Amino acid sequence: MASQGTSATPGAGAHAAGSPQALNQIVIEYLSKKGYAKTEAMLRVESAHTDHEGRPILSNLDDQPSIKYEKAYGHLKGWIENSLDIYKPELRRLLFPVFVHSFLQLVKEGYMKPSQDFFGEHSAEHATAHAHDLKKFKAIFLPQHIDDDHLARLYRENKYKVNFSKTTSNLLMHFLEETEDNGGRVILRIINDHIEMRTTAGRPTMFGEEEGILGEDEGITGHTSGRSESGAPLPALKLGLLPMPPNFIADVKKGSLDEDAMGAENAAGGDFGVSLLDEFQKKIKREESEDSPMRDHIPLPPYTGVDIEREVRLVKESREKMKLSGPPALALPSVLMYTFHNTNDGLQCVDFSEDGTIAAGGFAESYVRIFSIKGAPLVSIIPTENVPAAPKTRRLIGHSGPIYGVSISPDKKYLLSCSEDKSVRLWSLATYTALVSYKGHDSPVWDVRFGPYGHYFATASHDHTARLWSCDHIYPLRIFAGHLDDVDTIIFHPNSAYVFTGSTDKTIRMWDVQTGNSVRLFTGHTGPVRALAISPNGKWLASAGLDSTIMLWDIASGKRLKTMRGHGKTSIYSLTFSMEGTILLSGGADNTVRCWDVAYGTGAPTAEAPEGVGATPAAGGGGVLPGGDGATKVDGTSTTGVPNKRKRTEIVATPDHLQVFYTKKSPVYKVQFTRKNLCLAASANMPNAP
Repeated sequence: MASQGTSATPGAGAHAAGSPQALNQIVIEYLSKKGYAKTEAMLRVESAHTDHEGRPILSNLDDQPSIKYEKAYGHLKGWIENSLDIYKPELRRLLFPVFVHSFLQLVKEGYMKPSQDFFGEHSAEHATAHAHDLKKFKAIFLPQHIDDDHLARLYRENKYKVNFSKTTSNLLMHFLEETEDNGGRVILRIINDHIEMRTTAGRPTMFGEEEGILGEDEGITGHTSGRSESGAPLPALKLGLLPMPPNFIADVKKGSLDEDAMGAENAAGGDFGVSLLDEFQKKIKREESEDSPMRDHIPLPPYTGVDIEREVRLVKESREKMKLSGPPALALPSVLMYTFHNTNDGLQCVDFSEDGTIAAGGFAESYVRIFSIKGAPLVSIIPTENVPAAPKTRRLIGHSGPIYGVSISPDKKYLLSCSEDKSVRLWSLATYTALVSYKGHDSPVWDVRFGPYGHYFATASHDHTARLWSCDHIYPLRIFAGHLDDVDTIIFHPNSAYVFTGSTDKTIRMWDVQTGNSVRLFTGHTGPVRALAISPNGKWLASAGLDSTIMLWDIASGKRLKTMRGHGKTSIYSLTFSMEGTILLSGGADNTVRCWDVAYGTGAPTAEAPEGVGATPAAGGGGVLPGGDGATKVDGTSTTGVPNKRKRTEIVATPDHLQVFYTKKSPVYKVQFTRKNLCLAASANMPNAP
């Protein structure tokens, strides 16, 4: 009877007795015997989609909300990595917005652990280009955080713009539609809701924009791309140098003639066939032109004999300067490095005087220290201050918080300092005492900079504003408001008619000092902007910051000319142009000073890099600097015998990288060209740094 009972249920032996499948089989046979054909058919369909424990097998990712974004993102990423190399640069720019919205959607739906696991698994691959945003997203793990966080709302309320060639766009759409059940539907929904895919003319290419760097009209308006969509014409600019008064020109000519008549010898390295008068006439004299601002727009005090003496000295230095421009090739500059020891990580900022004879450092202990670079005593006009002997360094005490910025006036008579105490102080370098305290910001002041003529100065602050001041007024003349976050750095245009500010909101703004209006917005950085430099002719702007890239801009058009890479994944603190504007130097946290060919890759005429020191062009627009063992990347790490685990994210130098100067565990805080094309650099020794 037992054997007959078992044979009465054929197929049940294939499953364990009492298992859900066995019970289903018994019920199906019963329904078949009773003639309930429709019910039997429905049960067969349903039982075919259950596992061995009777749980439904979910074939649709939408039925698995906690893992659908992980699988969909991995599905898209795997396809992109297996695509042809020619499509990868465009397709990879889609990964970051998909990653962000997948993470935010997981958080919004309340999946705390899956959202954190997803972020931890995939955030590292976007750290190079989007480290600043990732740092803020890391703090989001509850649904209410999305409504409270400014960055999360910015991404969810605005569409992220990405440009694709028509071929790449068609390939992507075809792939997602063909694989809807494997994650394509999830990705399509994110694209429809949060991403604006723009089809551009032309064919895909492996060259052009570097990976992770957005195009001019990509990203989110006002954030990573920041482009205004109003289509309004850009305001006209006057980028020419400020003309000299006719009387001043005549007095400088007379001074130059007197120097020539006295038979003053040219310094070594100068052009011995050029008189001071000729040098002034050809290279220094500034007369009115269509592109120069009106002198009435920038009121300056009447010039004095000291101004004439300074201008004659500048003519001499111009004649004696080392020529770095071609042909036949660019010459590399000399870099004189001054390293500050025993600062205990307290050095915050450094500045050099125009003639390179003194340096000023701001410290976290709330004081400024003046150093005599040439070793000459710093004599005060107050006799008692020189007893028993004039020191070679002096300390200026007055602030009540860390010093974040210092600036020495062009005539070397004054020094400005800004601090966490929200004030700016003016110091006399004749008495080494404080003269004025300027108060106006309601938050710490991050940077201060004298204008090119010493009468005006500008400040940048945590209160999201920059301000224009004159030394003879204790209140600001202009307040430049428009940045969405801290204003970190500030610099004057060479003609003093404009001010440039770099901000934590990843943008650079150009301000008209006469009207106080923002006249240009430069966007493209993916991290806070901490360093700015203007070419001596006033046409080009260089910017750098925490995203480890240097960008070169055409000021008139507001367009980015090129992006330079070479500092690895470290911050860049300072930039400076050579006197001809052909060489750019940068200093940063990677303990190096790096030299760049400005014109390379911009379409402007350029000389070839010197043989043996230039970066070697590589596929995709990269290069590796020649090292002693041939195995040193630009980030200073050795590649010998080390497996390459993340080959795609290696940072190599762009072909315009000419040379690198290394320090020993000393981050470079300041680089500054003198009028003779000698670069002065300042660093702080960090013996305990990793």
